Amino acid sequence: MSLFETVRSQMPPEIPSQLERMDAFWTSYRQENPEITKVVHTAQEKLGDKDVDVIVCGGTLGIFIAWALQCKGWRVTIIEQGALRGRAQEWNISRKELNAFLELDLLTEIELETAIATTYNPARVGFQGGKDLWVRDILNIGIDPVYLLEVLKQKFLVAGGVLLEQTSFQQVIAHPDGVSVEVIHKRDYAITEKITGRLLLDVMGHFSPIAKQARYQVQKNIKPDGVCMVVGSCAKGMPDKSYGDLIYSFTPIQNQCQYFWEAFPARDGRTTYMFTYADADPKRPSFAQLMEDYLFWLPKYQEIELHNLKFERVLFGFFPSYKQNPLQTPWDRILQVGDSSGMQSPLSFGGFGAMVRHLPRLTNGIHAALGGDWLSKTDLRSLQPYQPNLSVTWLFQKSMSVAVNQQIESDRINYLLGVTFKAMEKLGDRVLYPFLQDVVQFIPLAQTMLAMSVADPVLVLKIVQQVGISALFDWLKHYLGLGAYSFLNQISKQIEPAISNLLPVQQYQLQRQIDAWHYGSGGDYSD
Repeated sequence: MSLFETVRSQMPPEIPSQLERMDAFWTSYRQENPEITKVVHTAQEKLGDKDVDVIVCGGTLGIFIAWALQCKGWRVTIIEQGALRGRAQEWNISRKELNAFLELDLLTEIELETAIATTYNPARVGFQGGKDLWVRDILNIGIDPVYLLEVLKQKFLVAGGVLLEQTSFQQVIAHPDGVSVEVIHKRDYAITEKITGRLLLDVMGHFSPIAKQARYQVQKNIKPDGVCMVVGSCAKGMPDKSYGDLIYSFTPIQNQCQYFWEAFPARDGRTTYMFTYADADPKRPSFAQLMEDYLFWLPKYQEIELHNLKFERVLFGFFPSYKQNPLQTPWDRILQVGDSSGMQSPLSFGGFGAMVRHLPRLTNGIHAALGGDWLSKTDLRSLQPYQPNLSVTWLFQKSMSVAVNQQIESDRINYLLGVTFKAMEKLGDRVLYPFLQDVVQFIPLAQTMLAMSVADPVLVLKIVQQVGISALFDWLKHYLGLGAYSFLNQISKQIEPAISNLLPVQQYQLQRQIDAWHYGSGGDYSD
């Protein structure tokens, strides 16, 4: 009998069927020629009067940008295929990043404090055979999504926003002056309706049908370059530990996977994740297999017996990532936001943290674009610009994964990470802390690489052999781009005062470029 079967009675009853559906989706996702459904069309005739200014497809994270734009005075409609409510699973984030909600007046200080469900310190970083590092105030805040989304939802509705729940997106037609979105209301006997607006924001996540079509149109291929596979749970019966793990590994490479772990206290138990970086090769393990490994290693990881646990929630999923990110929209008046845009590090799970980090930039940029009616695909692409600090992390993900048929030492990845973090620890918090929050900066990265080269020159050569020369040269291009953006971010402080002397469209374009330098160099971390 499998471990999953032995603890099945300790889990919510719907978990087995959900795991089966996930594996069916994972199998179809890895096919070489997946079906592309055309959901975006274009037309030459104008719409004329429109129902609203902005249509947001996807409400879970879309409520953030929807409420922010509603606060700016725009008419916004949200389309959500289910009920707009949060899951009973905390979203972890660092305290400083939460300031975006105050900066944009989306929440009061009291509301923000109420949204914080858990706080813990310190957090551990460690790899088999190496020394554990302990850090504080990094991703140590657990936000209650149920409370947060409900507060934002009610504020949005009171301010005149329109929310269409249990409403599924069908297709969109992009016209010269707006978009026409076809939806189906599930509650009203599948009644079809058309909603018109000036701009559509696609916030439907990694598997958005709009983003899928856009990637195929731009790249002629929608298969991701990498995936992060995750299984985990929130369970009662764990030993009481006040600390968390940001990234921890205690096993060698097995089944062509290096398993990493994350853990933190939750309001109703302790949350633990096991994740691995891989690709979408058909030979990769199923989620049922990963769940077996998770249950096998969990007792050693948390010093517990499985039969003593009550699983409040069991989680599994994968996060695709692409080298060509963020996604550049191929259409006028349609913009990807959040996970559908790929605006996150390939090392992270994406979602909440990445959305909040870019929320002020996107809110101000979209507000300006609406004000000037600068909504062509060229204008909108400046809102999701190239960011070298994200692109350089591709080499890191590749060095933390093993190809299906690749043979390397079983301790290679643990040793590599041990050397890397030891070097960053010696260089100080100014190097270590941004990296742990998916912010890569030019000088800290250069210092780390130099320290690693001195500590173990042979390891650097092994990494090159593992990832390949082409990947190294591709990385070098982004590394030089990171240096250029860091320089331009510094001189942009002298440029900004002159923006007001330019024509409005020039102001918009230059401000978007300054934003790109700022975020693309990791300059937003020091704010």
